[in-house]
Amino acid sequence: MRYSTVAAAAALTLLTVSTSLHGQKADAPVDARSMALLAKGRAAQAAGNLDMATDVLETALAVDPHNREAFVVLGQVAQARGLPGKAIRLYREALLLDPSDITALKGQGEAFVNKGAVQRARDNLAKIKAVCGKAACAESGALAAVIAKGPPIATASVETTPRPASN
Repeated sequence: MRYSTVAAAAALTLLTVSTSLHGQKADAPVDARSMALLAKGRAAQAAGNLDMATDVLETALAVDPHNREAFVVLGQVAQARGLPGKAIRLYREALLLDPSDITALKGQGEAFVNKGAVQRARDNLAKIKAVCGKAACAESGALAAVIAKGPPIATASVETTPRPASN
């Protein structure tokens, strides 16, 4: 009698673990349609059509949400639009899929600097150096240069149209 509750708990644990492992795909390849859309999005980005690039890349992610490269390119598009907060989120999604993605770490670090979070950018630089090991990475040098330059200086906008004179 006292063994039946232990056996039931062990069986329930085994069932839960085996179900969760069965549901995960081990390094499943990215859908070919998503990769084709990624190529189309990169072409639109290169042509300077950021609206089309965003639309196509979001479609690529709808087709296959495990397309890490689409998150990275979408993050680059967000940075080009001057949206570092959105870029940070998109790079984070890519890093959830592959924490050692050097391109995503570099892009997120640059976006951190643009937001003024220089320490977090330094953390990303340390991660890049850890991934690269003793070999020098171009991404490491590029991020170090952005960190050394520092965040952009925000200036107040100056009104250029004269105000009407009051009587």
